[in-house]
Amino acid sequence: MINILNQAEFAQRREALLAQLADNSAVVIKSAPMVNRNSDVDYLFRQDSNFYYFTGFNEPDALILLKKTATGIEYHMFCQPRNKEMEIWFGYRAGEEGVREQYQVDYSYSNEQYAEKMPELLNGLDHLYFHWENDSLSEQVQTWLAAMRKRSRQGVIPPSQLLQLANITNEMRLIKSPAEQDLMRQASQISAQAHVKAIQACKPGVMEYQLDSHLQHHFSMNACPQAAYPSIVGSGKNCCILHYIENDQPLSDGDLVLIDAGAEYQYYAGDITRTFPVNGKYSEEQGLIYNLVLKANIECIEMVKPGTNWNAIHDHAVLVLTQGLVDLGLLQGDVTHLIEQEAYREFFMHKLGHWLGMDVHDVGDYKVDGQWRDLQAGMVMTVEPGIYIAVDNMQVEARWRGIGVRIEDDVLVTENGCEVMTSDVPKSIAEIEALMAASTR
Repeated sequence: MINILNQAEFAQRREALLAQLADNSAVVIKSAPMVNRNSDVDYLFRQDSNFYYFTGFNEPDALILLKKTATGIEYHMFCQPRNKEMEIWFGYRAGEEGVREQYQVDYSYSNEQYAEKMPELLNGLDHLYFHWENDSLSEQVQTWLAAMRKRSRQGVIPPSQLLQLANITNEMRLIKSPAEQDLMRQASQISAQAHVKAIQACKPGVMEYQLDSHLQHHFSMNACPQAAYPSIVGSGKNCCILHYIENDQPLSDGDLVLIDAGAEYQYYAGDITRTFPVNGKYSEEQGLIYNLVLKANIECIEMVKPGTNWNAIHDHAVLVLTQGLVDLGLLQGDVTHLIEQEAYREFFMHKLGHWLGMDVHDVGDYKVDGQWRDLQAGMVMTVEPGIYIAVDNMQVEARWRGIGVRIEDDVLVTENGCEVMTSDVPKSIAEIEALMAASTR
């Protein structure tokens, strides 16, 4: 993958990270490994998000060590060594010299030198930060520390404090830089264009996987060889399965189809959901449910701005959807009481959205000091209300059963409000029906 971000962006991130650490500290971050799929075939490589965030380096089996001492800052990298035979089969490697020339690394080593070099590089440091959730790295850290303790009579001193790096990096990744925002606009726009193509290709008899193929084709043709996540293309009763990915059923006249899909552009994810009629026209019941979800989507997006409480937006979605479900007769009773009893969860069982970035469900705490956090400029979130009426829900009239609707947009919090980055794909009933009608001419 050609890296669009300037190396200065990655250097700024490393500097910002180290600025938050005391002197005599070090950070260790490990790359993703190659993962076997079957026999001698590996899955397509995707770099660890944290590793890429600080390096821009796209090879497996690498590790960085950032050191901050009284004498200055050092950037060390372990990487795959150059190997002519392996490169013939699997592609070129940067090697130790290449990472110094291309990635602003101060000191580089073969990844075969972990055991030899790491105890030496960690000697005398007070604090060691790493991602505890990375089991293989945690095991390696313990191995290095054990080796250091065995050499204590030689004056070797291991770090005395092991600290969770995620506490710092998650907050850094939550606020997107201007360069990141540009990449996310690209991811959103490519994702939106792919949704338009899938909507245009929809008609009775088409297979779910055929709509998926239109998405994947557009992603690949626009520099996104990998989707941000397995695409959800669910028709009929499959609209009510939140993470349906089989995508193997035919589209039937009279049903809805729900597509939740996003491209990954330069490691940044798009994430869009649209729900539309297979035959190009919403039925009365489908339209009523759809417009209720759309009302929640629009009103919640209008709330997105700095200072708005994250959970207040979700609570508003719950209010709108619960009131609408009562108005349609799908719930009975006082709206306030129904919300207190969480009766709406029969139909709306997930949160309104999530952070979006390098991971489709991106890092960053939703609560700070036990309280739901307020939005800040530079955050990116999804807004995705939905109503799902299970096909076997005997508490509602038969005409409602099997209708599932979700409408999801990617929203950037700006200084004065928000930017809907996925506005290129239509979402009103009139717009969607017009788009589908035009595609059949």
